[in-house]
Amino acid sequence: MENSGISATELFDQIAEEVYQKGVCLLRHGLPEALGTALAAEVRSLPEERFSRAGIGRQADHQTVEAIRRDEICWIDKSTAAGHSWLEWADGLKQALNRRLFLGLFSFESHYAHYRAGDYYKVHLDAFRGQQNRVLTVVTYLNPDWNDKDGGELLIYPEKGSKPLLKVQPEFGTVVIFLSEEFPHEVLPTMTDRYSIAGWYRINSSDSNRVDPES
Repeated sequence: MENSGISATELFDQIAEEVYQKGVCLLRHGLPEALGTALAAEVRSLPEERFSRAGIGRQADHQTVEAIRRDEICWIDKSTAAGHSWLEWADGLKQALNRRLFLGLFSFESHYAHYRAGDYYKVHLDAFRGQQNRVLTVVTYLNPDWNDKDGGELLIYPEKGSKPLLKVQPEFGTVVIFLSEEFPHEVLPTMTDRYSIAGWYRINSSDSNRVDPES
């Protein structure tokens, strides 16, 4: 789906419809250009020590396994103008999705991802069915002038089957949104520096022993 200069409200409603119909939505030029430009400039200006080697699993189960993934990440918050604008955009999308699809999305977390030449992320799911944590995945790309020879494509697979549903070039402004429990996906090895944002909407998993913070 192309973004042909429509309003944010119209764009968010179109995303909701695609997610409802297919479980996955691909938007070329979906991210507002000014926002994408600010994010692309910020991620390239961050000092190396802000990034850490990405791992798999959450909390006590978290571990670094380079045979599975080799990117570096930096979590995004509202402490910078670009981060604040990104999280506001994501919140607007959350409200639209809840209004249209009644998903009960509660919080959002996201990080910059930097893949150096040779880095990849093998086939994985962002959430496992029934865990009620990550519900919806959002990925956007911050790479102007990306070429086919640069590699680094995102492959999204059906829940059962080995043939990809989508092969996505990590081109500037492209946004991909999909149900976290239902679509295995991978990042093919990149031939050059590749920058993106990965984010996840979660439902409220608070209980008597733990309060789920809203972001």
